[in-house]
Amino acid sequence: QVQLVESGGGLVQAGGSLRLTCAASGRTFSTYAMGWFRQAPGKEREFVAAISWSGGNTYYAESVKGRFTISRDGAKNTVYLQMNSLKPEDTAVYYCAARRGGPIPRDEYDYWGQGTQVTVSS
Repeated sequence: QVQLVESGGGLVQAGGSLRLTCAASGRTFSTYAMGWFRQAPGKEREFVAAISWSGGNTYYAESVKGRFTISRDGAKNTVYLQMNSLKPEDTAVYYCAARRGGPIPRDEYDYWGQGTQVTVSS
């Protein structure tokens, strides 16, 4: 069993930065691939970024490539999403997710956090 808790969301102006944190519990955290997803009002949840259990492989949605960076710290059981050059269209609830196996850009993950709100003003 893995429990995920996101933090770090908030209100930021366009062009600004935020770093989201996902704290995971569970002894086998290091064996899970991790992902970040987001859901804007009235829209479906979409893939943002994912990272392999080793941290050696990362994947990004085209809309965030070059602006967002996913990373993980196995010692702290934590995954991060550094978001730079934020745009109003990045406004959404951001969710952290974990899955056994490799990272994939689909929401076929085994565990999900409750989400953290990110609002980017223009």
